[in-house]
Amino acid sequence: MQQGQVITIGVAGGSASGKSTIAEAIVENVGSANLAHILHDWYYKPLEELEQVQHPNNLNFDHPGALDTGLLIQHLHQLRAWKSVEAPVYDFVAFQRLPQTQQLDPRPVILVEGILVLAEPALRELLDIRIFVDTPADVRFIRRLRRDTQERGRTVESVIEQYLSTVRPMHQAFVEPSKLHADVIIPQGGYNQVAIDMVADRVKSILQGAALPPSLLERVSGAGSA
Repeated sequence: MQQGQVITIGVAGGSASGKSTIAEAIVENVGSANLAHILHDWYYKPLEELEQVQHPNNLNFDHPGALDTGLLIQHLHQLRAWKSVEAPVYDFVAFQRLPQTQQLDPRPVILVEGILVLAEPALRELLDIRIFVDTPADVRFIRRLRRDTQERGRTVESVIEQYLSTVRPMHQAFVEPSKLHADVIIPQGGYNQVAIDMVADRVKSILQGAALPPSLLERVSGAGSA
């Protein structure tokens, strides 16, 4: 694949705010053939590393130190240089990074999603478009409760305890302040179609003016038209 301009988008917001809804809508509008979608959550450190620096009975997965952001930054530099990377795979039930990896190939658009994407200065500097999904706390908590009990096998009591002990205080300390660094703030929990269309149109207009191979330009122009 020829080298050309790469646009890097960051989608941040509180836990269960609707980041994935926004990210998936951008993918649909821009076209999956044009976009590499990366989750910051893939880069959680292995459980044994967290236990070395945190109390084993009260692990804090919402603190920036729980994530290997340095590896993510390294991978972003490689993708922006049009090189494939082997991204980690994380098991959210066992709280462990799995031995297998997932190959990500370079694309003209890189989308990075995670609660702390805008809270890390070194990561933030690599983002051309910074998005914050702004959703009321009660809505986020209900969504998280449903997700963690239904998809991750956790009890209601454990979800509530984690929310009160780490999720809420870390949101107030790191996630909410990072909203100040956003170029676009999207309310309504990820269902703001006007904002989604505006971001997608902006990305496509940049790509159409970039020095990309004709085949990529054709796919960008036709993305989301079906």
